[in-house]
Amino acid sequence: MSERKPKEREQAMKEFDRLIGTWKLTGGAQGTVRYEWMEGGHFLLQHVDVTQDGHAAKGLEVIGHERPLFGEPSEEVKSRFYSTDGSTLDYIYEIDGNTLTIWGGEKGSPAYCTTVLSEDGNSLHAKWVWPGGGYETDGVRMTS
Repeated sequence: MSERKPKEREQAMKEFDRLIGTWKLTGGAQGTVRYEWMEGGHFLLQHVDVTQDGHAAKGLEVIGHERPLFGEPSEEVKSRFYSTDGSTLDYIYEIDGNTLTIWGGEKGSPAYCTTVLSEDGNSLHAKWVWPGGGYETDGVRMTS
């Protein structure tokens, strides 16, 4: 796999524009998530405030290409979720058309989420899967 050039990485991140705004979730996870660009446009921030199976999940996720001071930028769009309970969770993000796949830890993991956005971009259906569990949720964009 050839490494993406800086402009290609920037363009790949622009694909996530369709997530910007506040989403109300119902179903297996209930609450809100809000996506916004961090100043500079290199990182997408997701603010999470949901309840799933009676467990509150609240925190901040930073999504983008890793670009360490020493070393090569990541080919993949990576993220880390910081929860108010002290947990940190790592993901790989892939977007292809209206389908977003979020891999738990590494690409190809048995823990993942497949989200399909509607053609108009104002609703979504997500299915989380992990060994021994999972859930489905629907989202409606409240603001953009």
